[in-house]
Amino acid sequence: MSSQDRIWTAGLLVIGDEILSGRTHDKNIAQIASWLQVQGIRLTEARVVSDNMDAIVAAVNALRASYDYLFTTGGIGPTHDDITVDAVAQALGVPVVVHPEARAILEDYYADKPGGLTEARLRMARVPEGASLIPNRMSAAPGIKWGNVHIMAGVPTITAQMLDALTGTLEGGKVLLSETLGSWVAESEVAEILRRIEKAHEAIQIGSYPFFREGRTGANFVIRSTDAEVLRAASQELTQALEAAGYPCSIGGI
Repeated sequence: MSSQDRIWTAGLLVIGDEILSGRTHDKNIAQIASWLQVQGIRLTEARVVSDNMDAIVAAVNALRASYDYLFTTGGIGPTHDDITVDAVAQALGVPVVVHPEARAILEDYYADKPGGLTEARLRMARVPEGASLIPNRMSAAPGIKWGNVHIMAGVPTITAQMLDALTGTLEGGKVLLSETLGSWVAESEVAEILRRIEKAHEAIQIGSYPFFREGRTGANFVIRSTDAEVLRAASQELTQALEAAGYPCSIGGI
């Protein structure tokens, strides 16, 4: 099987008490999942853990062994409770060191800012020994790459900058393509149609997403495949089947 044919996978570890408490609403799962799709990599599992050393270590070791890539978000700031780097280093069995390039980046960034590069800010230059850096154009403090582990910021806009820097650098498989069809129908009424078409095309997946709007029940059906021709054929077949059953379709969804 070539690298283009195999399915490349990723796990995501979201770290932070603020997520689990509900004070902060996570946006990174969606944006990382979408970005990975474009890279030809599928996000297969996402976990959320507290700011607890043992919990982070256990999750890092489980996820990095299970998937081609592991991404973590959160806990790499300047405060004492930002323990992600220490936890990842412990999971990897390496010490934490100050990365000279990261230190230089932070020195330059804080040179004209009040307080300069304080000890707290210098914490953002700490990495598991042997790591390389992921550029961050927004706030200078870089992300960290060690093997298949990618340590990212918790702030979604900063994470987006780091993802942009990684674009095209990871080995991946075929991009997962999708097409959405929408219809004013309860999904239970067309479940058999969905099952039949999905079974007839082994290279597709169909997701059904019901909704209730304007006093009516409807659903959007998302067909996914890495093969454009198979996707097109399945989309046409689903459209024809739904319309034959009396449920007109909207290409692109409702």
